[in-house]
Amino acid sequence: MLRVLSGVAVVASLLLTPLAALTPDVLRPVRAVPPHVAGRFRDVRAFQQGPAGHHYVFDRRAHRVFAIDEQFESAWQIVQIGAEPGRIIGPTAFSTAPDGRFAVADGPEGRPRIQMFNPAGFREAGFTLPDRSRARVASDDMVVSGIASIQFTGSSILISQPENGALVTEYAASGSEGRSFGELRATGHEADRDLHLALNSGIPLVDPSDGFFFVFHAGLPVFRKYDRDGRLVFERRMQGAETDRIIERLPAQWPRRDGELAVVRSTVRAAAVDRRGNLWVSFVEPYTYVFDPQGDKIRTVQFRGVDTIAPTGLFFTANDRLLVTPGLFEFDPQ
Repeated sequence: MLRVLSGVAVVASLLLTPLAALTPDVLRPVRAVPPHVAGRFRDVRAFQQGPAGHHYVFDRRAHRVFAIDEQFESAWQIVQIGAEPGRIIGPTAFSTAPDGRFAVADGPEGRPRIQMFNPAGFREAGFTLPDRSRARVASDDMVVSGIASIQFTGSSILISQPENGALVTEYAASGSEGRSFGELRATGHEADRDLHLALNSGIPLVDPSDGFFFVFHAGLPVFRKYDRDGRLVFERRMQGAETDRIIERLPAQWPRRDGELAVVRSTVRAAAVDRRGNLWVSFVEPYTYVFDPQGDKIRTVQFRGVDTIAPTGLFFTANDRLLVTPGLFEFDPQ
């Protein structure tokens, strides 16, 4: 009888273990920007921190960048709206360098532009790029073209620019184009250039432990790891019950009429790398996968504020706290 019960217990354990593994870790904020400060922002797409302690808020809809003090008690504007150098108009991407300087991608008169600012919001450098891409990726109500995401390393800018024939293009602060790396992935839509490029846009990320990650914005959820010289280390498909639902909804073809572009919906909303080299990827479903430096999935996470959060921005601070938008929350990722 004892042996039978032991066998039942073993079977029950085997049945229950996979179910437990599917349960996401629920993270709740350790603090948040209070409503009397957060209420002045319209559409926050990045919430990041510099080494001096104060935080940056990139308000896409207001065409402005704000600073918030370390205690979340007050906010002030540091970059204003405008097409002239030192201001921003039609911004699409934002990135803070480890030294506290930051870069903004915008588009005066439809021309992609990158500007770099010091921590106080004064322009240090900038350059304009030729708009060679008509690729479109839609995220929520935002349709982006050209400079969809950037990573400011402090010495260079990494841009997702598949129209150059590679996944990532690196630019100096002067605007001179340096290396490009990352072979475009096969999409099955190579004959449709705009669609092929849209399915090859993504998020370039610096791995603080070594090299780079690239997370594809749309189509099958995939990321790649490259070494510091831009050589492919591995590619991983992001799999799980949550991404299965996303893949089921992917269209087999994108209908279009003459003169129109197929608007490709994103599958990934945000991504970041923590201080240990773990990659965090947030999807259109309100789930975030965490992968270790070898590319193996180690966690599934859900963020909860007042309600479940589907992150549009992730940023790890120097003390390894995780800043999340929307909502301007700070989490302890442990």
